Amino acid sequence: MAALGPAFAAASIGSPVLATEIDRNALADALDDEYRAEATYQAVIDKFGPVRPFVNIIEAEKRHSSMVRRQYSRLGMSAPENPYLGKVDAPASLMEACAQGVEAEVENIALYDRLLPKISDPSVRQVLSRLQAASRDNHLPAFKRCVARGGTPGRGPGRGSA
Repeated sequence: MAALGPAFAAASIGSPVLATEIDRNALADALDDEYRAEATYQAVIDKFGPVRPFVNIIEAEKRHSSMVRRQYSRLGMSAPENPYLGKVDAPASLMEACAQGVEAEVENIALYDRLLPKISDPSVRQVLSRLQAASRDNHLPAFKRCVARGGTPGRGPGRGSA
């Protein structure tokens, strides 16, 4: 086992896996982005009430940050708390919030496009790939629908689109 290196030895006995600096930085960038989105969508909910798609997407963002924090833990790292909560102002209108949501999700997808090719840890790559897919396949379309509705909130499950 020693011939396979310290990372394998640590992983095989239940100790934290050694992460590369690139993997650690990718997790930090991903967590920062997920935290910022969560705080922004919370600010929108605080200002406009529990409107869709924000109430759905904020729950997803909480799951996303939890997934990243689990990778931090697996790698023996301490995850920071969300520094953005309560410090982000909501846009003036729901239309503006939805348009900013589109922009934020496009930027999120681009962030993962930059990070993913550099990641060496398969578990980190899998988690970040899932987060990117959620932004691309779920969040971005929901915010685009919100913009297409002129910022009018969705009507809820079974009664309209998110």
